[in-house]
Amino acid sequence: MARPLRIERVGCWYHITGRGNERREIFRDDRDRVHFLELLEEAVSMFALRLHAYVLMPNHYHLLVEITEPNLSRAIHWLNVSYTVWFNRRQGRSGHLFEGRFKSVVVEAQGWGFEVSCYIHLNPVRVKRLGLGKGQVQRSRAVGVQKLDAKQVQERIGKLRRYRWSSYRAYIGTAKKPAWLMVESVMALAGKAENAGERYREHCEQAVREGLQQSPWEKVIGQAVLGTQRYAARLAESLGKEDKRGGKLRKRPDLERIIAVVEGLVGEKWSQFRDRYGDAGRDWVLYLGRTLSGMSIGELSRRAGIEYVSAATALRRFRTRLAKDRKLADLLNQAERKLNNE
Repeated sequence: MARPLRIERVGCWYHITGRGNERREIFRDDRDRVHFLELLEEAVSMFALRLHAYVLMPNHYHLLVEITEPNLSRAIHWLNVSYTVWFNRRQGRSGHLFEGRFKSVVVEAQGWGFEVSCYIHLNPVRVKRLGLGKGQVQRSRAVGVQKLDAKQVQERIGKLRRYRWSSYRAYIGTAKKPAWLMVESVMALAGKAENAGERYREHCEQAVREGLQQSPWEKVIGQAVLGTQRYAARLAESLGKEDKRGGKLRKRPDLERIIAVVEGLVGEKWSQFRDRYGDAGRDWVLYLGRTLSGMSIGELSRRAGIEYVSAATALRRFRTRLAKDRKLADLLNQAERKLNNE
């Protein structure tokens, strides 16, 4: 069977799945999961993605993303390769971690964005131990309505609410929403903003009570599009044509412009702080070059005139500093707003 065509259109939403090779685990402990989320945060910024939902399972992950540039393949390839290199080094292994190329399905946001986000968030309870394995759900659908065990239903809901490695808790308000996660777009698809988190929680948990009878993937068209026939036809018609919006929603700033903005905020010239070890301004320039311009560490080190190892160390140091220094975070936001609005 031929592989489905990879569609990359600015403004489209995608359901992304990355699965372990031979269905083996890709996350062995919480340190693995934390590092993957750190890379995911970096990918969101570096490739200008809009991340609407995610879940990490032992041998696979799901994402719901929207692209603002035609770079989906490059973004997910970077994410998977970066994590594989780190995972292999940590575990003392070599070779492929993921099973072939990632799977992507275009999602018509208006009709299916809400349901796909729920599907993603329900993955932690879609397991055999809780009576919601794939085969169990299929048998239940064939037999019809069955009396559900109240204790088991509560166990499912409890696990869903406690599960740390998805965006569900940020949606329902029981965990702080990270800045790189966008929940507003999905919530808006549900209607009124009032009590949106509570209504979202009730919708997902009602599906758990009903035994997850519905699956959105039965509606996928041509292995590639989840939406109406009209939406799929519009996408097919647009393939091969030039995007009238130019393919991008915004122009990325170059390194020279980033340096100029940082110089203005720190009150010094780049030549004065470029070679100053541990300088916040120097690390700031490298961070913005990585995240806003999308440059690799190699390209960034060459363009900035800084050794590769020093640039990589500076980026790690800046992320750590950023999490603790509120003043620095505020200054970074000023710089990003200035660069993004040009």
